[in-house]
Amino acid sequence: MAETHHFHAHKLFSMEGKVAVVTGGGSGIGLMATQALAANGAKVYIVGRNVDKLKTASKEHEPDHGEIIPIGDVDVTNKDDLEKLVQEIQKKEKCIHLLVANAGVPGPKAEPDKSDAGELKDKLWKGESVQEWNDTYSTDVTSVYFTTVAFLPLLQAAIEPQGSGERFSSSVITTSSMSGIMRHAQGHFAYNTAKGATVHLTKLMSAEFMKVGVRVNSIAPGYFPSEMTAKSSDDRQKSDLPPEKVAEKGHVPQMRGGRDEEMGMAMLFLAKNTYVNGEILAVDGGVLNMLAGR
Repeated sequence: MAETHHFHAHKLFSMEGKVAVVTGGGSGIGLMATQALAANGAKVYIVGRNVDKLKTASKEHEPDHGEIIPIGDVDVTNKDDLEKLVQEIQKKEKCIHLLVANAGVPGPKAEPDKSDAGELKDKLWKGESVQEWNDTYSTDVTSVYFTTVAFLPLLQAAIEPQGSGERFSSSVITTSSMSGIMRHAQGHFAYNTAKGATVHLTKLMSAEFMKVGVRVNSIAPGYFPSEMTAKSSDDRQKSDLPPEKVAEKGHVPQMRGGRDEEMGMAMLFLAKNTYVNGEILAVDGGVLNMLAGR
């Protein structure tokens, strides 16, 4: 039975003594997750291909008492790289408490804006390739699955002894997207399809991995500042998404992009609330209230 002092935010969302791994942690949503976790005491390993980007992120956003550790030159679509990553972390840690499977790519874009079927075919046929579709699916879906599978033993090792009441004390958070839930293609058929698959993969893993005591949930972001939405980042690996650029889309009730802190809140909630499993948390400023979903 909880006393009032148990509800202090620093107790509810403390990550003290926790170890996390964030793929694609050098910028965008991955960096937001990293900052939120580290600021609340976690040791966070950030993973990606670009070593310099990861080192910059860890240096520029060093927390007061948590820790950000870069591990670069890792291709999450390569099983050998994933195995090496797990082995490297295993040399340093007995377990991990959280995996944020965040790495992703935007894929090709071709707007379905022609009313003549021949013109529509021509634009979409020439605007996208099979290889681009395969690459998008490989990064946004397949890598999420194999990254999670690779870390299952380290995640299970974090489960507290029976009697603690925390059978599901380790978890995975995937980064899906509001785009994987809506029917509006946004010119991104490959990306939206892949993110829809990520949503379903999350539900499959949440049900199947209960047997090893690992929770799996997903955050489905709307428009947040990242290299994917803003097309660039600054010398601190941060991106800027002006409110007017979001407002002009006409389907964002908040009339702005999401704030870094708002993504951090969502990450901490799913990381710490062990009574949540198999959920897709849309953090989208109300977009899915405007655009039809499933």
